[in-house]
Amino acid sequence: PPCPDEHPNILLSINAFDYNCHVDLIKLLQQEGKLHRLRKARQKMSELFPLTEEIWLDWLKDEIRLTEDESDREKVYELFERAVKDYVCPEIWLEYVQYSIGGMGAQGGIERVRSIFERALTAVGLHMTKGASIWEAYREFEIVILSTVQTPCAPAIQKNKRLLSESLVSDLFVLILCSVDMEGTYAEYADWADDGVPETVTHQYRRALQQLEKCKPVEEALLVSEPPKLAEYQAYIDFEMKEGDPARVQIIFERALAENCLVPDLWFKYTTYLDRQLKIKDLVLSAHERAVRNCPWTMGLWKSYLLALERHGADHQTVTDVFEKALNAGFIQATDYVEIWQSNLGYLRRRVDFSKGKKWSRELDELRAAFARSLDYLKQDVEERFSESGDLSCTIMQVWARIEALHCKNMQKARELWDSIMTKGNAKYANMWLEYYNLERSYGDAAHCRKALHRAVQCTSDYPEHVCDVLLNFERVEGSLEDWDAAVQKTETKLNRVNEQRARVAEKEALLTRQEEEKAEHRRKAKADKKAQKKSQKANRTGDKRKAEDEYEEEWGEDEELPSKRLRGEEGFGSTATEELMETESGLFGRRAPPPRKSEPPGFHKNQQGLSEAPRQPQDMSKEQRKDEDSVFVSNLAFNLEDPEGKLRTFFQGCGTVQQVRPVFTVKGAFRGYCYVQFEDRLAVAEALKLDRQEVDGRPIYVSPCVDKNKNPDFKVFKYKTAVEQHKIFISGLPYSCTKETLEDLCKQHGTVKAIRLITNRSGKPKGLAYVEYENEAQASQAVLKMDGTMLENFTLSVAISNPPSRKMEDKAAPSRILGAAMMRQPQGARGKGRTQISLLPRSLYRQSDPDAKAENGTISAPHATVTDGVHGGPGTASLDTQTKSLSNEDFARMLLKK
Repeated sequence: PPCPDEHPNILLSINAFDYNCHVDLIKLLQQEGKLHRLRKARQKMSELFPLTEEIWLDWLKDEIRLTEDESDREKVYELFERAVKDYVCPEIWLEYVQYSIGGMGAQGGIERVRSIFERALTAVGLHMTKGASIWEAYREFEIVILSTVQTPCAPAIQKNKRLLSESLVSDLFVLILCSVDMEGTYAEYADWADDGVPETVTHQYRRALQQLEKCKPVEEALLVSEPPKLAEYQAYIDFEMKEGDPARVQIIFERALAENCLVPDLWFKYTTYLDRQLKIKDLVLSAHERAVRNCPWTMGLWKSYLLALERHGADHQTVTDVFEKALNAGFIQATDYVEIWQSNLGYLRRRVDFSKGKKWSRELDELRAAFARSLDYLKQDVEERFSESGDLSCTIMQVWARIEALHCKNMQKARELWDSIMTKGNAKYANMWLEYYNLERSYGDAAHCRKALHRAVQCTSDYPEHVCDVLLNFERVEGSLEDWDAAVQKTETKLNRVNEQRARVAEKEALLTRQEEEKAEHRRKAKADKKAQKKSQKANRTGDKRKAEDEYEEEWGEDEELPSKRLRGEEGFGSTATEELMETESGLFGRRAPPPRKSEPPGFHKNQQGLSEAPRQPQDMSKEQRKDEDSVFVSNLAFNLEDPEGKLRTFFQGCGTVQQVRPVFTVKGAFRGYCYVQFEDRLAVAEALKLDRQEVDGRPIYVSPCVDKNKNPDFKVFKYKTAVEQHKIFISGLPYSCTKETLEDLCKQHGTVKAIRLITNRSGKPKGLAYVEYENEAQASQAVLKMDGTMLENFTLSVAISNPPSRKMEDKAAPSRILGAAMMRQPQGARGKGRTQISLLPRSLYRQSDPDAKAENGTISAPHATVTDGVHGGPGTASLDTQTKSLSNEDFARMLLKK
């Protein structure tokens, strides 16, 4: 049978830089107890990545158990030395000093223990929460050593006690500054000291108390925050940098990096501080090395590392090895490779001492070989991966040409390089020709300057006037009369040709503009013709419909408004509280229901029987008692929801005391799918808004603030960002059966997932889309590279950085529902109340328009229903075909009966 760890080994043979496969392999070997293979797996992983505190502690404990003789102990010491270099971890240092105490009986063992203690205190002694454990262990060790001295050696005891006292005096100051339990430590020291606490220690203790009071706010904010605590660490770092203690600045940086080791900006800030402030070689180079091991994809860290090596006098082979590792780090942009090559070429150029003549030929040959290799590398490796070299302006070749001209006095090589630059598509740019001209002007001769400018006039297409002016000015200073005449003829010919081309382009653009205007005029005329035809059709209709409405109005009285005229503009998310006053709510405010129409078709009462059996109770709250600030608007409820008032009271009871639930009904008693919930306490509104998108009877509901949009037209309730979010990815093509847990298992392989949002429609059904938020941009970029184009349950996933479609807040003249959709109330004219504007058109005449608009993340907008009712005639509203013949009342009746 295959070995259990065969699968991780296969994956690692394909990609040795797969961090998760290394971790999985180590866990499998731990379970099987294969210590030899486990040691090799850990060793291989440590060569590629810095190991976490947990992996190091497990490895160290396994090796300690296997220790048999002194030679094995030395190997464990070496392993500890490697462990403390990855991260500054108090637990590893504590384990180190405790292990060293076990070997104190060997030759020089006590001195070795003290040396390790001193190094541990230097590294983590200022750790506010964990540094005290090292101090306590060191103090207990010295007390035990003191107690083991034989009684006859009384002078030695007194000497050791004095030395220990002096050591504790100096150590106590640092301990007080880094321990939150300094009072207890101070009291313990007072009990131990025979002669009392010296005045110097008391003075230092008081200073430390003052320092602790300053640190408490940022330390407490750090303790109560949730991982990764990046913002809190940034505030702590700024505080310590303002205080100006380098040791404390270093320890807070190390604490932050232990929890945020994959944040390149934090590493860059730390290494920059060390480069500019401390400038200690071992400390600086160690931090740079750890930075590139944790974030190898960040070019800027490699660039800083190379500069630091050169700044501290590292040997040439070391710098070369680091540069080769940078080329294999896997940058995510082609331009990153250009910059890292420029950094290396700059280093090689500084190695050449051009003042020594032929003595620098070896370094110069190496520099030229590096330039040639960089061009081949960008052309082959980088172009093959990114489909571009990343150096469109040929900056590396420009630098090479200037070095040849300035330092080597080799203008022939510089001209060859510039000829190559121009053949790579740069000949049409004026700035490139002017750069070449300036090189010839500085290090060449007038003949080559003139030749370069003539070629520039011939080839430039972006700023030909500027190049022509430079040529003419050059001939004014340098040229003869024949040269001037040739330059004038050349520039005039070029400018005439350019003006002709521009005139043709302008004529073409004008023609396109006229064509667009003619099309727009044609559309306007067609629209006017359709509107005139609609008016003609209305004028030819019989008076039966008007007569029925007149009888209906007489029965309600002249001073009362028809329920059919109580209209509202429905907006879903952005519904307002004032719209409620234009809509009949529960029971039409206590009035009797309107009488049925005489012309209702057979079966109408049968279809409405369920609605008539549920009479609505009149509202017991006046309009003045309704408070928008204490209410929320609830929409997307099912039309057939039974007892919406009772269910919503139960749903919102956990938020606070519900004062009233006001469901909204049509004039015929049908539930409209939305309502208003008013609380007794305004604080309950915030809790209610947290229930947005929760399900009621299996359907997600929308809970939004109750805001008067007439007073606040710019108010928006959309709570998600519509701008580009580099730390968030958008996934499309998901199977509809995909759950949040499945997607999280898939995405967490590439980083820490903070949030997942599956996109659903109004009924709660998935749309195959999702947004996944990572901790930082690097993880999101890694997820895009790894997941885009992969398969999930036979579905191909499309993954990109989140760039949601913008929210268009303009009001559109498209009704949200076909039946019962109402339009805004029309102003009354000179004849008094106008006729009702409710659409009476049968559903069979409604049309659907489906403009497919591709959004930024590939989502397709849903089709909008458009109506041909003669009321809305704006863009986006379909109208009756002008070729359709007019329909009579009998035709409409037959359509209704058919439906």
